[in-house]
Amino acid sequence: MIHKFFQRIFMRNSSTVNTVPVLRTILRKEHCISRNQISPGALKVTVVLQQAGFSAFVVGGAIRDLLLGLEPKDFDVATNATPEEVRALFRRSRIIGRRFRLVHVTYGSEIVEVSTFRANSPINGSMEINAESHADQHGRLLQDNIFGSQEEDVMRRDFTVNALFYNPATEEILDYLNGYEDIEAKRLRIIGEPTQRYREDPVRMLRAVRLAAKLDIQLDEETAVPIGDLAPLLQNVPAARLFDEMLKLLMSGHSLACVLDLRMRGLHHGLLPMLDVILEQPLGERFITLALENTDKRVQEGKPISPGFLFATLLWHEVLAAWNKHQAAGEKPMPALHLSMVEILTLQRQQLALPRRLDSIIYDIWTLQPRFLMRAGHKPFRLLEHPRFRAAYDFLMLRCESGELDMEVGQWWKIFQHADTATREAMLLKETAPKRRKRNRRRKSAGTTDHKKATSPI
Repeated sequence: MIHKFFQRIFMRNSSTVNTVPVLRTILRKEHCISRNQISPGALKVTVVLQQAGFSAFVVGGAIRDLLLGLEPKDFDVATNATPEEVRALFRRSRIIGRRFRLVHVTYGSEIVEVSTFRANSPINGSMEINAESHADQHGRLLQDNIFGSQEEDVMRRDFTVNALFYNPATEEILDYLNGYEDIEAKRLRIIGEPTQRYREDPVRMLRAVRLAAKLDIQLDEETAVPIGDLAPLLQNVPAARLFDEMLKLLMSGHSLACVLDLRMRGLHHGLLPMLDVILEQPLGERFITLALENTDKRVQEGKPISPGFLFATLLWHEVLAAWNKHQAAGEKPMPALHLSMVEILTLQRQQLALPRRLDSIIYDIWTLQPRFLMRAGHKPFRLLEHPRFRAAYDFLMLRCESGELDMEVGQWWKIFQHADTATREAMLLKETAPKRRKRNRRRKSAGTTDHKKATSPI
């Protein structure tokens, strides 16, 4: 009892170290963000809410990105109105979520996410499930719909750079936790006591890695220190949430930096199991590095990214190892490949909830790889007509560039796909003549005799 009492007092005090909210109002002339930089939908939502007598601010990553000179992906709004009150004000809106109830307001093609100010869920010091079941035995929050004040909402956000409130009406920024200073110092600092905050939501560790790479800022030392020790907590996070966060990380435009940081901090264990082995092998590391570099380049150029292609590359060397193992055991090549694909995807789904909709893309890319080695007869022409040829060809080039396959194979297909018919015919390799099947003359003779007997008039 005494031990639990002191533990509760210690955790209560440690969670507020250096994070006591002290309001600082930053004027337009200092931060230089104009209301014209806010999206029309977010601007409209804040105006309607304020006219209805509620507080409403543009919050989170949008303000952070504008201060860093980046273009925000979207604009979120925070208000003291409940989800039901927000829903009543906007005809084109709907309430979503269970653990964290939000309102999506549609304005043209834009969807504005509106959240109600929230307070931290009550958790006892021993990290046991409390009477209201707001957290599990590890401290992970299971419910987060306790509404609170604006000051309480600031304290429950993840990082100080995401806790800035912008009022379009006055063009002022409200800063409670020196987030503005952290942005100027290019520092990512978690709000509250790091260990407790990571226990509340282990995904914050992945988010810290992603934001640091995306924003080109450094993790604060106190924020970074507990990550390695708390990495096993990610095993308690629902697989669907892990997939969503990993997809954001891999499609951030800085996936290579993120994966290397994940590896350095020990966060990749259990998320992408193949990285445990692949990144320790020169061939595999080269392949993953090229794949992530190409992904980052496409994101930065504004080109579309296929999650199916991305996960096909990340899982390929595990499939390749299993494929070789099954063939060594006597399985024929194609059955061995199909067996390996199912085996690896099933294993991966134990950690990440890979959507089934990606399976066809991943399977096609993998199953087409052996066909690139068949360069005789009509097979190359049929392969060109496959709807996934381009994705499979890009995958083949990664294999060649990484040293897994001879570059000559990739160069052959590079020329063949763009050549005219005559050139293609000349490029075809000589096809090995198939062995002719011997006829069973005895069976044929017997068949003929029977036929004659059947048709004989006698």
